[in-house]
Amino acid sequence: MSSNEAKLIESLRARDEDAFRELVRVYQHKVFNITFRIVGDKAEAEDVAQEVFVAIFKHIDKFRGDAKLSTWIYRIATNHARNRIKYLARRHHKKHTEYDDAPDSAKEVSPLSGSVDHPEEKALGLELEQIIQDGLESLNEIHRTIIVLRDVQNMSYEEIAVIVELPEGTVKSRLFRARVALKEYVKERYES
Repeated sequence: MSSNEAKLIESLRARDEDAFRELVRVYQHKVFNITFRIVGDKAEAEDVAQEVFVAIFKHIDKFRGDAKLSTWIYRIATNHARNRIKYLARRHHKKHTEYDDAPDSAKEVSPLSGSVDHPEEKALGLELEQIIQDGLESLNEIHRTIIVLRDVQNMSYEEIAVIVELPEGTVKSRLFRARVALKEYVKERYES
């Protein structure tokens, strides 16, 4: 743990509001991107992201330092997002936010969409991006979470294993199955 991270944690434990603002500034885009990719709805993802920061503030005393602070934060974010998926499924929630309506911060960091110069290519890229987002939503929540953490957020297998509380080998096998399912979904939609 770096000395800056240790100071931040200490300040958060002292309920320092400036430290909390700094935490939000540093992690807000990543937390939102994770929640948006997992939940698939802008408004819901914004709500979940806010809940994540409230939970961090309330429970910072429970952070033991076994993992990096970022790993602990992403675990909270993925758990909250997965719980929201379950809640929305029980309420038969209809997604009302298309990918093009998502904030740029959710799109810019995505390695799934390439940079395109021509309007036709951009339109095809956005269409493919929407198909991929829909494909992510077709996966069960653990597969979706793992693929988002690995392929969108570029996290290591070790960090993902800590976040989802599964052995690294299980993470790798579930990632493989998730990629196969996503590939089939995209192939079916994109080629039709």
